[in-house]
Amino acid sequence: MSNHLPIFAAVAIVAIAAPVAAGNKLIPAGQRIVVAKSAMTVMPGVEWNKLAERPGRNSESWTQDGDELNELTFYGGIESGKPLFREVDKKNQPLPKVSATMLITDIPVLLENSYRIALSAASVKIDGIEPIAFAGTKGVRFTYHFSKQNETLQRRGEARGAMVGGKLYMVTYEAPSLYYYDRSAAAAQAVADSVRL
Repeated sequence: MSNHLPIFAAVAIVAIAAPVAAGNKLIPAGQRIVVAKSAMTVMPGVEWNKLAERPGRNSESWTQDGDELNELTFYGGIESGKPLFREVDKKNQPLPKVSATMLITDIPVLLENSYRIALSAASVKIDGIEPIAFAGTKGVRFTYHFSKQNETLQRRGEARGAMVGGKLYMVTYEAPSLYYYDRSAAAAQAVADSVRL
């Protein structure tokens, strides 16, 4: 049991440090709703909380336990020439941009490179990539893991995405590898399965 104490302590610290943001909104189960101010709709099977703060202009994030503990993010029609996130340091470290000519195999690389800059991710690794049907078109599903700067906690993620009409549509789910990832993974996958355009 003592071997697990540092891990539990790290999770507890993250939980304590995660502030409850004002303006979060309850997302009810069983209703099809528009996400990320886009043509993308989903139908959650369980309740989620929509976070007030958005990662970028055409995106939004949901959580069940807090944004540091599990996060389901929707990227709705990111246009060519635009990044996934708000720029951190556009002059010295510009974020990679979506391109209308991207292949589905370019989507994991875009996310990986974006995380390195926007999240100051100390390490990001794509674990597996496979073609899938996403929102009625040819898409990609990939898994990954990463840790943020100055953080020993390892996070797991799964993403699905596709290029439609030269725009990127994508859903990501991520959480700490220990406990929280598995806790909401099935609910997140059900939401990703429900994506329609």
